[in-house]
Amino acid sequence: MSRALVVQHVALEGPGRFAQWLPSYGVELDVVRPYAGDALPDVLEAEALIVMGGPMGAYDDEAAAWLPAVKRLLAAAVDAGIPTLGVCLGAQLLAVATGGRVERGGNGPEIGLGEVEVHTPDSLLALGAVPVVQWHFDTVTELPPGAELLASSAAYPVQAYRVGAAAWGLQYHVEADPHLVAEWVRAEDRDERDVLAPIRAADASIAAAGEQVALRFAAVVNERAAQG
Repeated sequence: MSRALVVQHVALEGPGRFAQWLPSYGVELDVVRPYAGDALPDVLEAEALIVMGGPMGAYDDEAAAWLPAVKRLLAAAVDAGIPTLGVCLGAQLLAVATGGRVERGGNGPEIGLGEVEVHTPDSLLALGAVPVVQWHFDTVTELPPGAELLASSAAYPVQAYRVGAAAWGLQYHVEADPHLVAEWVRAEDRDERDVLAPIRAADASIAAAGEQVALRFAAVVNERAAQG
């Protein structure tokens, strides 16, 4: 089995459905929780790196003291061509780590059921409209040098991008199931009818699209691992 190091920033934003999907496609997850005292490695020894979301910002190094180390890991993974996936905050950290910029979203937050349009398909994303879970206030406003924009939404142009040979940032959540979203709704005291009900109704489509991302990412990880 290949291994992916998963960086989790807060208790409510773990690997979600990735914990089921990726092992079923040959990629075991080693989850580190630096907010709970887990140490991040200085050197990435796993075959892949996944960085999850969180409520902090990409520049909040003082509030979350482990963020500089995460950004160093991301930059090193990109330089080494190690398959990497950043989700939500993870996508923003990946952008900052490789020379991009993140700012507060000028069009307001995207919360709940959303849709992104993949206009540049690649080995991770297939062409077309994809139902997704959105939960972000900041956004990537400047892509890293050499990065390729892959998907956009009506509100924000940077929803997915690739930087380097095998590193992807997804501003949206493909790993979140309704149970996880319900936790976010309760944590922020939002109206379940406005946020959670549409996600529950679309969950089969959200899950199908998300599993395809997991399948494709696992294929990239396993191919690189086989090459040594």
